[in-house]
Amino acid sequence: MSKQLPISVLLAAKNEEVNLRKCLSSLAPAQEIFVIDSHSSDHTATIATDEFGAKVVQFYYTGGYPKKRQWALENLEFAGNWILLVDADEEVPESLWQELSAVIDDPNGYDAYMTRKGFHFLGRKFRFGGFSHSALVLFRKGTCRFEELFEDVSGGLDMEVHERVITIGKIGVLKTPLIHEDFKGLEAYIDRHNKYSTWEARLRSAYFSKGAYGQSTINPRLFGNAQERRRFFKRLVIRAPFEPAIWFIYHYVVRLGFLEGWPGYVACRIRAQYIFQVRSKMREMQSRQDSLPTGSNG
Repeated sequence: MSKQLPISVLLAAKNEEVNLRKCLSSLAPAQEIFVIDSHSSDHTATIATDEFGAKVVQFYYTGGYPKKRQWALENLEFAGNWILLVDADEEVPESLWQELSAVIDDPNGYDAYMTRKGFHFLGRKFRFGGFSHSALVLFRKGTCRFEELFEDVSGGLDMEVHERVITIGKIGVLKTPLIHEDFKGLEAYIDRHNKYSTWEARLRSAYFSKGAYGQSTINPRLFGNAQERRRFFKRLVIRAPFEPAIWFIYHYVVRLGFLEGWPGYVACRIRAQYIFQVRSKMREMQSRQDSLPTGSNG
């Protein structure tokens, strides 16, 4: 697309030189690109500025809320009227840019839009397995923000992990998915999910003790949008006694992940193992709390 769109891309990164060129190459129609970096030790910042002319901003996390992307929404001056959220391991295909151009020019359009993140894994584009989840990725400037979860549940992570974007009003749905493909390899994928499982274990513990995920969160609704439905079902399944097995059966059998061959089996096993790690870490946290002397603040 030769036409430039009034869209400011917000891209959070840390040590993403493996993925970054492919991602940034797909963002040419945007009016500007902000790369919010966490002091990468590789060539992330240099690639972004010298090769693609992106604006690199270093983020200094001091804990609590906001994390990286919400901080950027609160503190950066965006030239575009619309904000597009993209991860470094994602690409915006040409057909999606065409669709974005149409919705932002529509006088009867919405203030925010969701799309699917098309899942690629071990060199395969997945059609089955239910891993291509929907997320809110485009919104009019000043209309959205990230959830504020109970702290401290971050586990040292300075960026939003599974926090959803909150908006007021109706949300439109885009037909074209983002391309989500990480080229860092399986070891990095597993390592990242190990960190995420610590984060989720702390978040779930907060939920079970307080009855909510945070001060300001997505409302779980059975007949809501994709984010609200996901939160509704997750609130139910996290209490199930055999949750890791439930998720494996859901992805591998119900959502036909077995049709993706070996990559499908590996992805489903990793998903089940992730949930197993979450629940195991929750039990460890509870055991440590129970072993504290009476009156200790930990």
